[in-house]
Amino acid sequence: MARAATTADVFNAIAEPRRREIIGVLVDGKEWAVGDVVKLVRLPQPAVSKHLGVLRRVGVVTVVKRGQHRMYRLNGAELKPVHDWAKTFEKYWTHQISRIKERAEQKAVERIGSALPSEAPDSDK
Repeated sequence: MARAATTADVFNAIAEPRRREIIGVLVDGKEWAVGDVVKLVRLPQPAVSKHLGVLRRVGVVTVVKRGQHRMYRLNGAELKPVHDWAKTFEKYWTHQISRIKERAEQKAVERIGSALPSEAPDSDK
């Protein structure tokens, strides 16, 4: 089976870890110059530009030209399909978190119970 193009949809575009890292930089909602992104993600400028191009083609980032700089901004609304898809699995990790909490509470009660001094019988009687 042929692999889908990275620009086929947002899922394929964000499958690349470095693109997710770039999205993490852009998450503050501000406009970022490519050079600033390069400094933060420590990748060569051509690689960052290529990744930003992929994200732009799927709509996850927008770009405007300001003088000699291209300024990128996150378009978080385009990540909603990913959120909606992942949300369908939320019940699994919510259930696991509830079970972990219950076990931790049970262990804490057991630890407190074993730490209490046992009552010694009265020797006066």
